[in-house]
Amino acid sequence: MIRLAAALALVLCGPAAAQGPDYPGAPAATGGANGVFLVAKPHLLDPHFSRTVVLVTQADDYSTVGVIINRPTTLKLSDFISEGGVETGKYRDRVFLGGPVMRNALVAVFQAESPPAAPAFHVLRKLYLTMHPDNMKALLESTDRRYRLYAGFSGWAPRQLESEFDREGWFVMPADEEIVFRKDTDGIWEELMQRAQALKTRSIPRRPSMPRNHKAKGPAEGGAGMPG
Repeated sequence: MIRLAAALALVLCGPAAAQGPDYPGAPAATGGANGVFLVAKPHLLDPHFSRTVVLVTQADDYSTVGVIINRPTTLKLSDFISEGGVETGKYRDRVFLGGPVMRNALVAVFQAESPPAAPAFHVLRKLYLTMHPDNMKALLESTDRRYRLYAGFSGWAPRQLESEFDREGWFVMPADEEIVFRKDTDGIWEELMQRAQALKTRSIPRRPSMPRNHKAKGPAEGGAGMPG
């Protein structure tokens, strides 16, 4: 877990801006957006993710990174940024718990019409995820940017999430910016659970009903079990 946290932190923060996004594992802000919601199934009892909705995207190295969108906290920006540092008074939203990795670090999900100058994950068409200081500073000093801050993030090594899918721990749902930035996040998990279960029900093929007087043929009689 420590090695994964260090690798994902490197990807989220990036090295000096002069190096650009060409270092190994760097998120390509100009790359295709591939974000989705992971919706925890009711039997997922891991306290880190029970009844959560996680906005995730996949990095170039096939690791998965994201933030929990429905766990607001009472934390303040002053818990993360020292006095005399970056301006914090312009941020009016709450700080959310992004996940169990690096909870003492701030992560931002923000809306932008074009890729930022500093490295960031391209999550949705106009949505990015970052922990890079240059991006964080620009967001905190702005007055009209749409963004939300998270304490820490969630991360899975390559193929680690696949094992959780094998255990049927998650539903995968299309991600939606309006849900990400919803002011009241209470009920988001229940709402997406209902959607996911409804989609699952509709995807189960129904067996066609037979006429009342129809006698089903067995394989030996040339029924469905015997071609020809």
